[in-house]
Amino acid sequence: MLYQIYETQRSFMEPFSDMAQTAAKLLSNPGNVIGQTPMAQRMAAGYDLFHRLGKDYEKPEFGIHTVDVDGVDVAIHERIEISKPFCQLLRFKRYSDDTHTLSKLKGQPPVLIVAPLSGHYATLLRDTVRTMLGGHKVYITDWKNARLVPLEDGEFHLDDYINYVQEFIRHVQSIYGNCHVVSVCQPTVPVLAAISLMASRGEKTPLTMTMMGGPIDARKSPTAVNNLATTKGFDWFENNVIYRVPGNFPGAGRRVYPGFLQHTGFVAMNPDRHANSHYDYFKDLIKGDDANVEAHRKFYDEYNAVLDMDADYYLETIRTVFQDFNLVYGTWNVKGVDGRTELVRPQDITTTAMLTVEGELDDISGSGQTAAAHGLCTGISPKNRQHLEVPGAGHYGIFSGRRWRDVVYPQVRQFILNHAHAQAPVKAKASAKAAPSVTAAPKTAARKTQAVTAKVAKSSSAVKAPTKTKAVAPSTRVKATAKTASKTAGKAKAKA
Repeated sequence: MLYQIYETQRSFMEPFSDMAQTAAKLLSNPGNVIGQTPMAQRMAAGYDLFHRLGKDYEKPEFGIHTVDVDGVDVAIHERIEISKPFCQLLRFKRYSDDTHTLSKLKGQPPVLIVAPLSGHYATLLRDTVRTMLGGHKVYITDWKNARLVPLEDGEFHLDDYINYVQEFIRHVQSIYGNCHVVSVCQPTVPVLAAISLMASRGEKTPLTMTMMGGPIDARKSPTAVNNLATTKGFDWFENNVIYRVPGNFPGAGRRVYPGFLQHTGFVAMNPDRHANSHYDYFKDLIKGDDANVEAHRKFYDEYNAVLDMDADYYLETIRTVFQDFNLVYGTWNVKGVDGRTELVRPQDITTTAMLTVEGELDDISGSGQTAAAHGLCTGISPKNRQHLEVPGAGHYGIFSGRRWRDVVYPQVRQFILNHAHAQAPVKAKASAKAAPSVTAAPKTAARKTQAVTAKVAKSSSAVKAPTKTKAVAPSTRVKATAKTASKTAGKAKAKA
C-alpha cells in the first residue's frame, strides 16, 4: 500500500514539477522582459529548486565517449556483453587510429568491476570506470531495477548474485585467459564467496581481487548501517520495508525493497549536509555560479536515482552479512546453478592475489571491516596480500573523486600489473558441473601448491598480518610457474 501511495503522490507532483521547470526557464531568460524584474532571479532559483526536489530521477547514462590514454583520445563504445534477468554485463570497448596506442591497449589487463546492488545504479562508479579505462580493458555489472523485471523471470536470491558473478568471471576468462576483479562496497562479500567456491572446486580463479570499502566482517567498527541491521530483527525488515510493485510497472506484484525508501535512508544519515547543499545550490543560481550549479546537478542526478531490490536478495543479505555473519563464522552455504549446496571456504583461495582498500573516514563500512578478508584468506601468501587505508577519505572517496584518482587508483593499477602473470590454473574437478574445462597445472606446481596449503592449514594462526600503507606503495610480483601463463597472455593481446 505504501508503494502505491508514493506512486500516486509522485504522479500528482509531476505536472507541478514540470511547470516549475518552465517557470524557472522563463524567469531566467535574459531575452524576456519579465526576467529583468528585480525579483526574477530569486523566483527563477526557487522554481528550479522546487523542480529538482519534485522530479523523478531516471537511471543515468555512463556517458563515457572518450578517455585520454597518454595524451591520445581513445573512443569508447559501451555495449552489452551478457544480459541476465536481473543484471547485464557491460563492456567498454576502446578504439584508436593511433597504432602505437592501439598496441598498448591490446596489452593491458582485463578488469571486471562488480558494482554494488544496494540502492544506486552502477553509474555511481562512473569515475571508477573512466579512470580504469586508461589502463585496463573494463567490464562492469549493471544491475537492473527489480520493478522492471516481470514475475515470470523468476526470483532473485543472494545465491543467484554469486552465480552471476562466477558466470561473468568465466566469460572474461574465456576471452583473455584470465582477469582481475574489483568489487566496491556491498559486492565484496558475494565476490569473495564466488571466488572461494571457484577455488574449492579447483577452477581457475582471477589473478587478483581488489575489495574496496565492503562489510566483510560487519562486527568491526559498526556504523549506523550496521547498527540498524543488528538492532532490528529479521521480521522487522520483512514487515516494514518490503512492498509489492504497483501495477503500472513490468514487475507488478514482485516483492521489493523500494528505491524511494532506500533514498530516504540515505538522506536521513546526513540530513543537515543535504539541506545545506540545496541551499547553496539556491544561492549559486542567484549568483549565476554556473560551475557550482552544474556540479550540484550532476551529483544529485546520480544520488537521487535509485532502484528497487528484490526482497529475497535484500533480506538474505541482511541475515547473512549483518546478522548471522556467516562468512566470518564459516557457516555460509551457497546453492549453485546445478542445485548443489557448497560451503564457502575463503581459505581455499591460493592463486589469487588480494588488495583491500578502506577509507579512514568511511561511515558506511567501518574501519577494519574490509581488512578482515586477510584473516579469512589464509591460503594466500602474505606477500600476495596488501591493504591500503586512505587518509581523509570517506566511503565515496575511495572509488570516486580526487583521492580515488590520485591515491587509490595508482596503487590498484600497480597491484594488478605486478600480478599480471600467475600460476597456471588447476584442472577443474569432474564434479563441478557448472565449471568450464581448463588446462591442468604442471605436477611440480601442483605439489608446491598442496604443500603451501597444508602448511597454512597447520599453522594458520602464524600467518602474518597484511602490511598497512598510508599512500601509494609498490606491490610484490607473483612469479609465473607455468609456461601456459605466457601463452595465454600472448593470446590476450589480440583483443583490446
